[in-house]
Amino acid sequence: MKKNILHIHGFNSSPLSLKAEQTRKYIAKNFPNVGFYCPQLATTPANAISQLEQLIETHDSNTKWYLIGSSLGGYFAHYLAKKYDCLAVLVNPAITPYELLHDYIGEQVNPYTEEVYQVTEDHIQQLKALEKTAPTIDCTEKNNYLVMVQTGDEVLNYQQAVEKYQHCRLIVQEGGDHSFINFENCLPTISDFFQLDNTKQINSR
Repeated sequence: MKKNILHIHGFNSSPLSLKAEQTRKYIAKNFPNVGFYCPQLATTPANAISQLEQLIETHDSNTKWYLIGSSLGGYFAHYLAKKYDCLAVLVNPAITPYELLHDYIGEQVNPYTEEVYQVTEDHIQQLKALEKTAPTIDCTEKNNYLVMVQTGDEVLNYQQAVEKYQHCRLIVQEGGDHSFINFENCLPTISDFFQLDNTKQINSR
């Protein structure tokens, strides 16, 4: 069976973000058999999810997907993990991004792509429509998530993630920040969680 990792970047980020680049290089070096995907997401939540769903669904049923989502990407990853029954690693995940987005309504510029776009009230409604319930203690779904947070996150309240995913595997690191300092040190733990191996296959992008 083919194994693919889908790395989902956060708000106003890109495939050129540090975590995405660290993951890409780590996988290429240690698991060249595993495909790595990190698309530049559309600026609206509905279009971003549609884009990710199409990516997953264009591959045949002999493909197993593993998700890594950071911040808003963690919110998207939870949605996709529930829909497709995938393992997902959530890094400083946004829990209620539709509340935070109120502060960003208006013109935004992606610092990586320099794309200029508008955040509207419709974006907030689209995010609310994607909200999924947390895994419960008596469901096997809780085993699908590894949640990593740093207490020094200056953008999100890490305790929200700890509470929502309290029945899942949690890594809580003291200090750090929203970018998740020293993320690369956690990549072996992530690959172990995904149970990656070295079965030969073509590395795709």
